[in-house]
Amino acid sequence: MAPLQEYLRYLVTLTAVLDPFLAIPIFVGAAAGRDLASQRRLADAVTATVFAVLVGAAVLGDDLLKLMGASLPAFQVGGGLVLLLMALAMLNAKAGEMRQTAEEAAELRAGEVSGIVPLAVPLLAGPGAISTTIIAGEAGGLPHKLVLVLCIALVCGLLWWLLRTAHYVGDRISTTGLNVATRLLGLLLAAIAIQTMAEGLRRLFPGLG
Repeated sequence: MAPLQEYLRYLVTLTAVLDPFLAIPIFVGAAAGRDLASQRRLADAVTATVFAVLVGAAVLGDDLLKLMGASLPAFQVGGGLVLLLMALAMLNAKAGEMRQTAEEAAELRAGEVSGIVPLAVPLLAGPGAISTTIIAGEAGGLPHKLVLVLCIALVCGLLWWLLRTAHYVGDRISTTGLNVATRLLGLLLAAIAIQTMAEGLRRLFPGLG
């Protein structure tokens, strides 16, 4: 099993990548016109989908890397770059093209999609969250992956609570407040992204160390 610090890092990184505060106004827009029970069912379905996708990445990440023929250091560099692009968008309080394209946003507003897509995938459980989980899951065996699943469950629990209370939270916290929270997570994510890229580059090119 990895040191406690590594699990805390994964927990913080996953929270920043999912950024439930950014998801609140998008969820409110997607759930507009639905009754309360329907909104809560959507929140349940979105959270369950995010949990299933990330657990799948944690459990099958090793096999996926082998199938692609990619080394972990190379994946760290690529995954770190994805996280950095997401962080730059978050610093501008935007979802960014990495999470959601303009076409996907338009489909969601028009009610042409269920809400689970693209809310759960790729807005929340997108390339950033999946790559972060694969990188974290590569380090150990079953006990390690069980702890990762626990971390995923904790973050999804926070996401579930925020989505179930999205209208209440949105009414109590201004758009400025949500944007400040997103920017703070973006700053944190930028630092983690650069650290992830640096670790990958150091393993790819030992002379850099």
